[in-house]
Amino acid sequence: MIVVDTNILVYLYTGDERSPAADRLLEHDPEWVAPVLWRSEFRNALSGILRSGRLTMQEILALQAEAEDFMADGEYQVDSNRVLSLAGRSGCSAYDCEFVSLAEELGTHLVTADQRVLKAFPEVAVPLILE
Repeated sequence: MIVVDTNILVYLYTGDERSPAADRLLEHDPEWVAPVLWRSEFRNALSGILRSGRLTMQEILALQAEAEDFMADGEYQVDSNRVLSLAGRSGCSAYDCEFVSLAEELGTHLVTADQRVLKAFPEVAVPLILE
């Protein structure tokens, strides 16, 4: 089991140039989990893709449904005090710290492409390997 940040899910579902790396990660470890926040962040990313004209509304809605089905058993609530403590000491956003907090709580790694998170939490955050 691994915690993935929302960008990894976006890569998996949207045909981004980083999609092959997300596909390999899924093959390597198919049990992905995330804080419930992932849904809002994913919708936000999809709305940007919609505005860009890269995908249609029908395609966006299908991707959202597919991602929600995939993550249905892997969504977690996180402790606000823990998240805010992590944010306060790291300088990272509370949004990012939700993923870090969950990884720490579950005793697993957070896979992310966020350089700030990777630098602030090297004990738990690992990069998505692009090659």
